[in-house]
Amino acid sequence: MDTTTPVDPAFTKLLPKIELHAHLSGSISRQCLHDLWLQKRAADPTFDLLDPWVVMPPGKVDYTLDTFLKTFSAFTYQLLTDLPSIAYATTSVLSDFHADGIKYLELRTIPRSSPHFTQESYITTVLATITAFAERHPDLTTRLILSIDRGEHTPTDADAVVNLAIANKPLVVGVDIAGNPAKGHIATFGPALAKAKAAGLGVTVHFAEVRTPAVEGELETILGFGPDRLGHVIHVPELLRTEIVHRRVGLELCISCNVHAKLFDGGFLDHHFRDWWKVEECPVVLCTDDVGFFCSPVSNEYLLAAKHFYLTRTDVVDIARRAVSVIFAGEEEKKRLYRLLDEFVAGYSQ
Repeated sequence: MDTTTPVDPAFTKLLPKIELHAHLSGSISRQCLHDLWLQKRAADPTFDLLDPWVVMPPGKVDYTLDTFLKTFSAFTYQLLTDLPSIAYATTSVLSDFHADGIKYLELRTIPRSSPHFTQESYITTVLATITAFAERHPDLTTRLILSIDRGEHTPTDADAVVNLAIANKPLVVGVDIAGNPAKGHIATFGPALAKAKAAGLGVTVHFAEVRTPAVEGELETILGFGPDRLGHVIHVPELLRTEIVHRRVGLELCISCNVHAKLFDGGFLDHHFRDWWKVEECPVVLCTDDVGFFCSPVSNEYLLAAKHFYLTRTDVVDIARRAVSVIFAGEEEKKRLYRLLDEFVAGYSQ
């Protein structure tokens, strides 16, 4: 590998990459949502939901977090109303990540139910789709993380999510706390996360996503849970930053999402990736968060990081390599990913 050549799209596309912070519903492309809309209209001419392409034109990404929570999520839940639609959308998501050169994917989702399916059948459908895709594309390993919705779930709900995760090991490898960061009392989910850790599941939590936590002391409470990874870590006081480093927590950073959703003041050059990527104790994982909404695949996240923070090809490979250490799968999968990176470095000649 020529380390003196600048990082370009071809390099980041072929780089064997992992993705650890992708929400299933947020990763559904607008093309897929449009296709599902056409299917619904064909089956029922009275179906009156607006075409997603009209409300969210392809390529438009300057939406706030509030728009995502109220608009994009509403579309996904109104279009994925049956198990065949869920399987169709999941296959589309896996295909998009596979095409972007992802070799290991942890896809997260809140277990859903509806008049047409239970939480159990929802998860079973997603896992069956993952298994079927793996049979056709064995170079992509996909595992599932089940999310607790902090704004909607009770402690009893959270316990049920953890039980569902335990019941579906090893394809389910972890649990997450997600949802509207302005809602919920995070401390109430401590017992559920402790149960997950005791069962050998990984724990990741959305952390400091907004400037003012929903409850005072929330960030300290989250660190007290002993999470393996943290997502976003945008608005972190210096004392807690020191604690994160001390705990050697993996960090899921989502550059495009944070910039386009205006989760902090500034642009790409001001993103906190700048402050974290050289911190040896805390492996940084570049992630998409909601690629269907923000339209930036992982390869582009690496490209943006390289462009704005002057990364060399060696830097990029090193970030990808260090990220492997914090996946929730076992040692054999880590060895496979390290081997793929070694082969890439040895064989890339452009």
